[in-house]
Order: sequence, then structure tokens, then C-alpha cells
Amino acid sequence: MTARAAGRFEAARAVADAVLFEGYVLYPYRASAAKNRLRWQFGVLVPPRWGEGSGEPAFQRTEVLMEPRRGARLFAELRFLHARRRSVQQALPGGGFADVEALELADRVLTPWDEGVEERVEVEVPVAELEGGHVVPFTVAGSTQSEDVHDGGRLVGRLVHTREELRGRIVLSAVELPGPYAVRRLTAVVDNTADWAPDPPVEGGAGRAAALPRSLISAHLMLGLDAGRFLSQTDPPQWAKAAVQECENVHSWPVLAGCGGGADVVLASPIILEDHPAIAPESPCALYDALEIDEILALRTATLTEQEKREARGTDPRAAAVIDLADSMPPEVLDRLHGAVRSLREVTGPDTPAGDVDLLPEPGTPWWDPGGDRTVDPETDRVVVDGRQVGAGCRVVLRPGLRRTDAQDLFLHGRSALVEAVLHDVDGGVHLAVTVDGDPGADIRREQGRFLYFQPDEVSPLEDA
Repeated sequence: MTARAAGRFEAARAVADAVLFEGYVLYPYRASAAKNRLRWQFGVLVPPRWGEGSGEPAFQRTEVLMEPRRGARLFAELRFLHARRRSVQQALPGGGFADVEALELADRVLTPWDEGVEERVEVEVPVAELEGGHVVPFTVAGSTQSEDVHDGGRLVGRLVHTREELRGRIVLSAVELPGPYAVRRLTAVVDNTADWAPDPPVEGGAGRAAALPRSLISAHLMLGLDAGRFLSQTDPPQWAKAAVQECENVHSWPVLAGCGGGADVVLASPIILEDHPAIAPESPCALYDALEIDEILALRTATLTEQEKREARGTDPRAAAVIDLADSMPPEVLDRLHGAVRSLREVTGPDTPAGDVDLLPEPGTPWWDPGGDRTVDPETDRVVVDGRQVGAGCRVVLRPGLRRTDAQDLFLHGRSALVEAVLHDVDGGVHLAVTVDGDPGADIRREQGRFLYFQPDEVSPLEDA
């Protein structure tokens, strides 16, 4: 792939890396931890003969709409992890080596582990040639390598890295859709074509353990056009909605991922993302267990015992990097993980009256403290609903919205309630805190400050209020 084509994917690559290693190693980052024994949660494409009995997929199908210009070229980059099995051997006094479950070193404990080696398959093809289909088979050779392990200058053992052969293919095709728009439906299928099954047949965890080194793990595609654009699968133009609904995506979720919000790149991920996903700027590094909160992970990792940290460092270099980060993270970096305000409204400016300075928060007041913005007051603020001023002390009828409510709120539809406060969130949203008329626990809720919350378009003022 040309440098120009590779540069087209740079904006998406950081998110693609997160997808590639999502769930790679979970807190507490040790191979001995129970949740690190069942590996590779997302995007696993197993050998077809194994998949028939296991229910796990052997392929991934992506369909998106694109509007290529004349002479456009399509760039595709398949990325996945290849499981490389690591065994640990101890040096014997008389020479030679023997397999062991753990090898104790001064700074780490080495244990058997399946390492993830990144693999890429790159394709470049004119869009005009996709009508008849374009097939790209690929093979990743198997290998066995050993790595001596020294401790204090003395040979104490070795690591043996074994990886099996992988076989697969990428099938690209495009068809022009009928209608006034020059739109084509692009189909990209990734297949694991390995002709392998355990012999004799092995079921359950043992069979899966044997299948993983022959699987495409965390498989995902990046697709790019050098001239033209892709259409969003989640927010397409009105004229394209019917055609988008006919796209068939199996084990794949395509989103726009071009630089600066551009539509010339699609990331087809095995996990659900939004268009133009991005890594939070506060995140100090990859923590791999991203279904947790970075702050919690960093704090928990810092509290591991020294023996647990030695085991984590010996599990995988990526786990060792997380341990080192938690041990060395400056307080200001950890503070950034506590929370972030993405949308701020300006309180002061060149025309701000001098008297308004009294409304500014005290220095050092956290952003989440209600006293952080004295321009608002929940007890006196008002909001206009159906042309009427509504605030604390007003009575309203509840009409919960179907799109942002839960089942309990629906039971309150049509009930009358008392507005206790008008609240503003840090994103500029307005919420009404209410207690429901007839609720026997209303006084307790009021005393504890525990209310129900509705947005202004989910209530109607009572005529007699």
C-alpha cells in the first residue's frame, strides 16, 4: 500500500488499535487470573470446520454504500491478531530444558501465555474492477522460536514461541444501485479458510484452545476511497435510508472514521461504535480492559501487591506497561481521569459587567460542585414550558418521552407532580426535579434530596397551578 493510501487511515488507526487489543488482558493483568483464562472476546474468526460445531463464526461480512468518483481506487486493510503460544522452560543443571508452570525471576514471574502478534493484509484495487469481484487469499506461515531467559547474568530458562499457520481471504465486490444517484453497495467479506479440525474431535474449552492459534482474532477492516465518500450506516441521507437498511452486516459494524470528520474512510469493527470514534484525550495509555473506567483501573492496579505485579509483568509486555504506568502516574494525570467537561459556555468576556465578578466560583472549586456556577439557582430558576414559566413550587403533569425513559417512568404518564428544583447540567441541559403527588415517601425524598427527573418537554403545566 502506498504511503498516500496508508496516511488516509492514520486518523482511524488509534481507534482501530483499541479495537484490536480490546480485552487482550484484563485486570488484574495476570495469566493466573480466572478471567484471563478465557481469552479473545471480540472478532474471533475460527476455522470453518471447528466453527460448525462450536457456533463461533468463520467469516465477517461488511456492506456499506459509497459514492466513488470516476477513476476512484479502494484501499482495504485487514488487521487481526495471531495467537502465538508461549511455553516456559527451566534450564536443567545437567543441560537441557524442561517445561514448567512458572519461572521465578527477580523482577517478574514468567508463565505460559498466548501472545497476540499483529498481522495486516493490504489491498488496493480500482473501484471499476469490483463489479466482477476481487479475491485476495493470504497465508501466514507457522513458526517456532526460542528466547533465552537470563536472571542476574545467569541462564535460567527459555521461552518457546509457537504459532500455527493461518489461511484466509478477503472478497471485495460492488454493485451499482438503481436510481438517480451514483451510489454503489460495497461488500467486503473476510473468511478464515483454514482446513483444520481437532483430530480426534475435542469439544469445549480444550477444543477452543486448540482452535485459537488458527483463528483471526479481533479481526476488523479499514476501507478507504481516494476519490469519493462513504455514507453513514447510522445517519444516512434521507434518500439513502432504504438502501442502507438493505445492507447486510454480519459480525461487523461499519462507521465513518475519516480525518477531521471526513467520509472517505470506514472502520468495520467487531464491536459497536459511533461514527467518527475517538480516544479520549485524558486516557494516558491503553489499559485493554476498556469496559471499565480508566480511573478505577489505574487505582486498582496501583494497589496490587508486589508479588501480583511481578506476575503481571511476566504475563505480557503490554501488561507490564500498565503496571509501570500505574506505579509512576503523576497526580495531575490521575486527576484528569476523574472527569471531563466536553461542552462549556462562556461566563465572562470583554463586555462582562464588573459586578458580575461576584458570580464567579471560588478559586479551586471543582467543576462538579453546585457552587461552581453561581449564575444558576435550582430554587429560583425558571424554564418556559408551553409558554408558561415553570419553577420550584409549580405543579405539572408528567409525560415521559419514549426515547429517553425506562419502564418505571412510563407508569407515571399522566400523573401530577410538584416541581422541587430546576437543574442545569454541565452540557447545557435542563432538568426538572419533581415529587409525584400522592407519593407517601415524598417528604422523605424531599428531606434526602432524592427526586425524579424529567426534561421540560416531558411535562405540561397544570392549568390551575
